[in-house]
Amino acid sequence: MSYIVPEALHTSAPVPAPEPKLTEEQRQAILAAVEANWEKQVALTQELVAIPSLRNEEGAVQERLAAAFAERGLEVDSWHMNPDELAAHPGAGSTDRDYEQALVVVGTHTPSVPEADQGPSLILNGHIDVVPVGAPEQWERDPFEPAIVDGWLHGRGSGDMKAGLVGLLSAYDAIRAAGMEPAGRIHIESVPEEESTGHGTLATILRGYLADAVLIGEPTDGAIERAQIGLMWVKIRLTGKAAHASIMKEGFNAIDAAYAMIGDLRKLEDEWNIKAKENPLYAPIAHPINFNVGTIRGGDWPSSVPDWCEMVVRTAVPVGMDVADGWEEIQERVHRAVLENPGLEGATATVERVGYFSNPHEVPEGSAQEALLDEMVQYATGDRPKKAALTGYMDARLFGEYHDIPTLVYGPEVEGLHAPAEKVNLASVLECTKTTALFIAEWCGVVPKAE
Repeated sequence: MSYIVPEALHTSAPVPAPEPKLTEEQRQAILAAVEANWEKQVALTQELVAIPSLRNEEGAVQERLAAAFAERGLEVDSWHMNPDELAAHPGAGSTDRDYEQALVVVGTHTPSVPEADQGPSLILNGHIDVVPVGAPEQWERDPFEPAIVDGWLHGRGSGDMKAGLVGLLSAYDAIRAAGMEPAGRIHIESVPEEESTGHGTLATILRGYLADAVLIGEPTDGAIERAQIGLMWVKIRLTGKAAHASIMKEGFNAIDAAYAMIGDLRKLEDEWNIKAKENPLYAPIAHPINFNVGTIRGGDWPSSVPDWCEMVVRTAVPVGMDVADGWEEIQERVHRAVLENPGLEGATATVERVGYFSNPHEVPEGSAQEALLDEMVQYATGDRPKKAALTGYMDARLFGEYHDIPTLVYGPEVEGLHAPAEKVNLASVLECTKTTALFIAEWCGVVPKAE
């Protein structure tokens, strides 16, 4: 999902990190606190993986996180999203959900010092929803069994992204365990709907949660995001002509028509890949733009020629293209295919938005926040930070595009994203937690922990 960007493609000179706010002794105390809390961090991650949190079924796991926030003295805010309120925002996707179980939970740390003495504010953001497990027989164990094997934590949601979310919370814990507290206001956000619309994070913004910087703990294999593609979910419904299967030629098979339509969409996918490679960050990637036919269904009876077929296609949008323009191109291509493709002769087609409708986002280089995270990665891990161009979706675009807030995406190494072998490398989780804890403390500053 991410491509490591060569240093030669970085376009601006490095920006020095802000002046250190911590002493060497304080930094070491925070790192030691992360180590001391490690077993508890892993245990909480396993507990969350064991609680299924599929789309619109996130209530139980969010209640557990709300309790975890409250245990730490954070001010807890939880609410159900309002689809009508979300739909009015230009960054919203499309949904038919009522969100009755899709809780959003935010825990807020307010510094114990006067506002005039507080440091910069920060949002720590992660999503709690997970994708379906797929075919159960392809899993080696129960998808929600959080087994640890050879240093990897397995299970649906382990890498995407419950380990990263718990890592953000554990980084905050470490600062307090070291006898300090952040001097800036912090919002720790656990959001649903990241895997389908981005509405969970959008709901926090509409509720007023903004800050001077954002750090999202999505899995990036230890790299820092440089750019991400845009995304649309598009439902195409094709109609044909029903007939008895014994006289099939008298009908028109809408499922066969779907194959023809997919062929035309592949041509548009090729064109958009050419456009994507005009951006230097994506030029070295073999196939940055992918149109995935994620679901398909059609027909009503094996002995009847199917007169309908629906498919939902995940269409990536190149950096530099507005998603609204991409939507116009998709509609035009579908309707042109019906008129010109012999395999679609006799079909009709409708096109509908059903999920993501997000613009691509390129992270501006040269922010003080990124310079600080670069330095903390090197301090905590001993390695120079890598930068990544992402071929998947992140909620970063909502903060950056609509509020111009520097938003960093940085998280652990994972394998098997959206696959039956999903797992997260625990050693990388530990490194990311150390880096994040130092970043929080250096960005917000610290004061002695209030008793």
